Amino acid sequence: MNTVTLAAKRWWYIMPIVFITYSLAYLDRANFSFASAAGINDDLGITKGMSSLLGALFFLGYFFFQIPGAIYAERRSVKKLIFWCLILWGGCASLTGVVSNIPMLAAIRFILGVVEAAVMPAMLIYISNWFTKSERSRANTFLILGNPVTVLWMSVVSGYLIHAFGWREMFIIEGIPAVLWAFCWWVLAKDKPAQAKWLSEDEKSALQKQLDEEQKGIKAVRNYGEAFRSRNVILLCVQYFAWSIGVYGFVLWLPSILRSGMQMGMVEAGWLSAVPYLAATISMILVSWASDKMQNRKLFVWPLLLIGALAFFGSYAIGTNHFWVSYSLLVIAGAAMYAPYGPFFAIIPEMLPKNVAGGAMALINSMGALGSFFGSWFVGYLNGATGNPSASYMFMAIALVVAVVVTLIVKPARNEVHPQVA
Repeated sequence: MNTVTLAAKRWWYIMPIVFITYSLAYLDRANFSFASAAGINDDLGITKGMSSLLGALFFLGYFFFQIPGAIYAERRSVKKLIFWCLILWGGCASLTGVVSNIPMLAAIRFILGVVEAAVMPAMLIYISNWFTKSERSRANTFLILGNPVTVLWMSVVSGYLIHAFGWREMFIIEGIPAVLWAFCWWVLAKDKPAQAKWLSEDEKSALQKQLDEEQKGIKAVRNYGEAFRSRNVILLCVQYFAWSIGVYGFVLWLPSILRSGMQMGMVEAGWLSAVPYLAATISMILVSWASDKMQNRKLFVWPLLLIGALAFFGSYAIGTNHFWVSYSLLVIAGAAMYAPYGPFFAIIPEMLPKNVAGGAMALINSMGALGSFFGSWFVGYLNGATGNPSASYMFMAIALVVAVVVTLIVKPARNEVHPQVA
């Protein structure tokens, strides 16, 4: 059996499915930023303070349903869970385009968060069922690349859709692909290697043996309660909360920040908003490759977050009078904040056994959702209250510094080398 051929077979079959699924989820949560910059507030009579709260409500729904979704995915089926999530979030996204009042919009944003809550932990569990320790950072990165790559093309497409039709039509059109993809997902996705018809029996057993071997080197944890109380899980929750403040304050308000810094249309804002995500895509691929090569996760998390913090500090110091210098620093901040995702989400499956790793990742991700809620709301509030993004830059910089400090005190998992599988 050619192990290189088997590895390539898994990558080419699994990762496009994973990438497309997460990309569609990200499209339907992040396009609200373009509606905010394009006039939804004026059309529905939304104040600046209410706008930041509506943008953040998604993350509140997202926070509450992470762990139940992960437990279902771990104990039952990732395939069934994601199928229904795709249909529901696509429907909610399209319904955003027909809202006529603020309570209706608030309800849809919250429900969208609820139905998307299980996606991230379920997909991380899915990856841990298919990829070994030596591959996991890269596999996680290809999942999370659905984030910056989606914002990259969404920034351009959404700008054109709004310019041509309006924000309502943008929501309706961009919700449809998720519903269509649900049926493709149902046909293509398999929960475990044993269910895959495209692997031979020898290939299935070799992969499962390697995954089982890696579990033997991890200290047993009896239940979720014990896992959730562990020092490293608590620290990673705090770290991801602070990190997410910076990321989602940036994602949800970048188009508005750009338009406040220089007079431009939605198409121009779309193109400029895309550049940080192109830089993020390149940095994520390079960092995940290096992390798997060196098998050192922390080394590829905290230094990059520190660079992101320094870039935000620089944007704050320069102020709003030097648009292009400030914009260049925002590109650096975006790339640096996204780069560590793959190594970060490889930490938990290497630290906790399979029976609790999915729940722990969900807990950490739910704290990230809470940080996202707070960050997206408070950045929007600061932008509205001060009339410029300087205070927001300082706020996001401080949050990233907190994430750096907490990462440094996480104790790394015991680093055991296993032979590389297929």
